[in-house]
Amino acid sequence: MMSGNLGQGKGGTIAVLKNVAACMTAMERLIDRGPGRPGIGVFYGHSGYGKTYSAIYVQNMTRAARVEVGDSWTRKVFLEKLAAELGQETRGTISQLVDRVVETLVDDDRPVIVDEADKLCDKHMIEMVRELHEASGAPFLLLGEEKLPAKIAEVERVHNRVLVWEPAQRCDQDDARKLVDLLSPKIKIADDLVTRIRETASGRARLIVVNTDQVLTYARRAGLAEIGLADYAGDWIDGRAPRPRAA
Repeated sequence: MMSGNLGQGKGGTIAVLKNVAACMTAMERLIDRGPGRPGIGVFYGHSGYGKTYSAIYVQNMTRAARVEVGDSWTRKVFLEKLAAELGQETRGTISQLVDRVVETLVDDDRPVIVDEADKLCDKHMIEMVRELHEASGAPFLLLGEEKLPAKIAEVERVHNRVLVWEPAQRCDQDDARKLVDLLSPKIKIADDLVTRIRETASGRARLIVVNTDQVLTYARRAGLAEIGLADYAGDWIDGRAPRPRAA
């Protein structure tokens, strides 16, 4: 049965893909860093590589506070959302919220994950991460698109405090096999079809999930318990927009 969550199967089982392991390793480096070392990390890559899914796994393993920055967020909204994630009062001025968040991070000894951190850069709010990190000493792992490192580099005081740069990677055959097996516990999908799924998705985890769903839907309708490339005559989704139809 397909799950609504990338890489998560029935019953909450997850697939520990290479990007999941890389994200976890990045966070562990931040948590275990020595004295005097900065504690900001950046996990970046193209859309669909499974960065958010990886971050949720790391959140569950480390008790991290995680926020996903919205397009409409201001500095105050960012602080309110982070305070709420930490279980704290969300009312007050910006300076009051900063103090409350810092005190909580110090007391709880929790790392922070900021997803869609590109938006903080675009809105000239990334300095807030540096301020919160320096005042609390808490590890901050920033997630974003491929251009996030370049955006951070424009703000020298933040860039100089990055300890870990971890690029997310495309899924290889082993990752694709793990995802397909997790999402298809009852229908056996052959290796050649897994290869085609990965190639069609260009190694993007999200599209591997989508195309696996296409294959499973086809197999169920055809009454197949096993399916290979020669058996599949359904559609493929490669991430491109459908072509305009003729009038």
